[in-house]
Parts: sequence; C-alpha cells; structure tokens
Amino acid sequence: MTISDRIFQLIQERGMSQKEFSEKTGIAQSTISDWKRKSMNPAADKIMLICDVLKVSPYELLAGQQNVKYEATDLLHVSKGTNEYEVIEKYRGLENLNQSRVLGYIDALKEVQGSDRKDNKK
Repeated sequence: MTISDRIFQLIQERGMSQKEFSEKTGIAQSTISDWKRKSMNPAADKIMLICDVLKVSPYELLAGQQNVKYEATDLLHVSKGTNEYEVIEKYRGLENLNQSRVLGYIDALKEVQGSDRKDNKK
C-alpha cells in the first residue's frame, strides 16, 4: 500500500471528505486528487501536517504500522578536536581487553573522586 493509499484509507476511517481534508491541511484539492489519480505521494514537507490532521504518527503513515513504541536512545554529541573526542578515538583504537582496563581505571578514578568530595565536605 502506498502512502497516498494510506492517506485515503485514513481519511475514510475518520469520516472526512477530501474537501474537509484539504481545508484542514491547506493542501489544494487538485493536489489531493493527483495523489489518488496518478498514485503520487505527498511532498515530504506535508507529511507532518497530514499526520497532525489525521492524528497518526509519521511511522504509521509511512510504514503502515500501528501502535509502534519508540524507545528513546541516549546519544552523546562530542565535537571533533576536543579532549573528549580524542579520548573516544583512542579508546576505539584499543583491543577489547585494553578497553576493559580503561573502563576499570575510570571507575577507580570515580571512586577516588567521590571519596575526595566526601573528605572535603567534612
């Protein structure tokens, strides 16, 4: 099923006319008709607007899958040329055993740092 097929299916499921869909999205009726007649898909810049009007996620509209759960991914952005970047690059160049040693060393440093902070609070 194409994206445009899913759009028309969702319009019908929502009990909406093409004219009403056009008014809510601001997309010309002729454009919407072209999607159906020529089996064209909407332009990428219209997808979020369409999703808002039809109350679906972009994933549901584009892939046709409902109730997809998104898992948040933790990402860390490090600028090239910084100390953090250099450490990561050097770490990536190590063999697994040495990577484990580096992580162990970091854990040991954290413990020392934690105990230093406790001593300073006294």
